[in-house]
Amino acid sequence: MTERLGRETLPRRALIGASAPERTGIVHLGLGNFHRAHAAVHTAQAMAAAGGEWGIRGFAFSSGRVAEPMRAQDNVYSILQLTEDGVQAGVVDVHRDTAIAAQDPSAVVSAIADPAHRVLTLTISELGYSRDGATGRLAVSDPRVAADLRQPAAPSTGVGMIARGLEARAASGEPFAVASCDNLQSNGAATRGVVLEFLQAADASQDVLDYVASAVSFPNTMVDRIVPGTTAEHSRQVAELLGLEDACPVPAEDFSMWVMEDDFAGGRPAWEQAGAVFSDEVDAYEMVKLRLLNGPHSLIAYLGVLSGRETIAESWSQDFVRTAVDAAIRNDFLPSFTLPAGFDLEAHLALLSRRWGNPLIRHATTQVGSDGSSKLVQRLTGAALHSLDRGAMPHHLALSMAAWIACTAPPAGFAPGPLAERIVEPAGERLAEAVRGAAGVEDHVRRILDAGLFPPALAGHEGFAARTAELLSTLVRHGARAAVAEAGAARAD
Repeated sequence: MTERLGRETLPRRALIGASAPERTGIVHLGLGNFHRAHAAVHTAQAMAAAGGEWGIRGFAFSSGRVAEPMRAQDNVYSILQLTEDGVQAGVVDVHRDTAIAAQDPSAVVSAIADPAHRVLTLTISELGYSRDGATGRLAVSDPRVAADLRQPAAPSTGVGMIARGLEARAASGEPFAVASCDNLQSNGAATRGVVLEFLQAADASQDVLDYVASAVSFPNTMVDRIVPGTTAEHSRQVAELLGLEDACPVPAEDFSMWVMEDDFAGGRPAWEQAGAVFSDEVDAYEMVKLRLLNGPHSLIAYLGVLSGRETIAESWSQDFVRTAVDAAIRNDFLPSFTLPAGFDLEAHLALLSRRWGNPLIRHATTQVGSDGSSKLVQRLTGAALHSLDRGAMPHHLALSMAAWIACTAPPAGFAPGPLAERIVEPAGERLAEAVRGAAGVEDHVRRILDAGLFPPALAGHEGFAARTAELLSTLVRHGARAAVAEAGAARAD
């Protein structure tokens, strides 16, 4: 019988970076695969380079899927790195405690309040910030947010836990940093905004508000590493490479990038010695991620689902998908922002193509396509409005919107196929209610855009709604390839 991975069996030859000391300096909320393959790895490597008491106290949000097996093996786990040349396995040993926030939210609050902790990192997804998609402000009408405002002892939302933790920490006055690692535009500023709005709505004292304003920083960050879901095959490969059984391995590509503002009020690990970039152009790098990787990633996913392709690599192998993405990048996304100084665009696009085409990653199209109602607000809105405000139609962004609708809220009579059933769409019921009784595809699209998920400037743009409806009609009648051809032909006119 194969031994289980743990502190006693940890193969030192395979250790990534350094093992953390017992004292923890970082709290993390959202204990999923991405955090474990990204910030945790950079932290292990930073401690190997410069030391420090930067062990991580990690909280899964609500599921024990990761936290429970991690606890069973002393919070040690493996990274299975999937490269074009094959697979490699390493071991990460930086988490010193793992728990489930929903089971004990007061523990999250106490961990944030603990003066020994100096940084809180977040991977709670776009949904976790409880923002209103139309305004970007705290969704105070959300029943869970409203409950957190009424019941301070047991917050259930990420924003509630952060705000209550900072409220408790204000008593010590110790400086602190809250670093979002999620795909939100200006994620630090966005986090600061909803936290302050929560505290104000909760009638927090002026002392607390002054503490957050003066001693808590919210650095903007950009994170990038493709981390697919773990499968039985990944577990088998780890056992073969390490000779140990790991109940919670993390598969990941060999690329990893982390760009941050150097604004950590309470101090931080030497992440720059582990490959992280500290820059005053985070916003530009953020746009590179959102509009050259994330936005096209969604288009690849939805076109893949609609053409029966299970993985991003399989979708990317189709010529019409590559054509659509290249046109979206060059015509719709790139004109909407300024690249960082000295940025090599063509080298970056070639790298993206290799990453999307890596067959070992097996990143599910349905995983990338999930949560589209929140993802597309971040990934498409700004670029689409940039074109529309200048009198140009972003045909391939309308195609992305149409493909999302076809997958998650299809018009009557259209069946998007079995893969679409695997997409998780939190707004699914809301969308179904919105389109009930729609009189044709154009009415169907307008009802979705008017459902309060997208900012009014985009939702109310008649031209964009009409173009989305035209492409959706082509998609449901003639398929994804025909819709791509139509979007391209319109651009060429």
